[in-house]
Amino acid sequence: MNITFKSFIVAVSLPLILAGCGTTPASKFYLLSAEAGHFPSGSSPSLGVGPIEIPEYLNRNALVYNREGNRLHIANFERWAEPLDSSISRVIRLNLASLLDTQNVQSFPWSKSDAPQYGVEVTVLNLDANDQRARLVAEWHIYRAQKNRATILRRVIELDYTMSAGAVTAAEVAPAYSNLLLQLSEIIAAAISEDYASQNTAAANN
Repeated sequence: MNITFKSFIVAVSLPLILAGCGTTPASKFYLLSAEAGHFPSGSSPSLGVGPIEIPEYLNRNALVYNREGNRLHIANFERWAEPLDSSISRVIRLNLASLLDTQNVQSFPWSKSDAPQYGVEVTVLNLDANDQRARLVAEWHIYRAQKNRATILRRVIELDYTMSAGAVTAAEVAPAYSNLLLQLSEIIAAAISEDYASQNTAAANN
């Protein structure tokens, strides 16, 4: 009788365990996208982007965003399709190429003999989203890559993007972060454009 009862428990439990395993949700994958617009046709100025640094809490495959206060939500089944720092670098390169109309853009590291005119470093200090807004806090640095990394401009900036009403979802995070990177790229592009025009004017007057 005892053996029969144990066999009944095993027979009933095993299908339940297997059924539980079968309900694991499928992972979804997200990409950041460049939103600057047209494909570039020019070749100058030459740009180099990187290194890009992100906080350790963002250095994971799963999307991370705020639910309330200081509590982070890690969406284990909502994943980035590529490492986040690589994705940020790719999007900034594409945005700057479009905004400055140059195809001459490369990623860090580059050889000394092939150094670009302008180098762009970005350190992400904070990147999050909640029910009201997405926010990017970043330090960006533009320097002359061909002239011993002479600094042109270094700034820390905070950028916002208004989220749609309702609880934030992973599907909203990637477009929001893409918009924040576009805003950052526009600011960096404006600074490079101003310096590039100034350099050309100075060269023409010599």
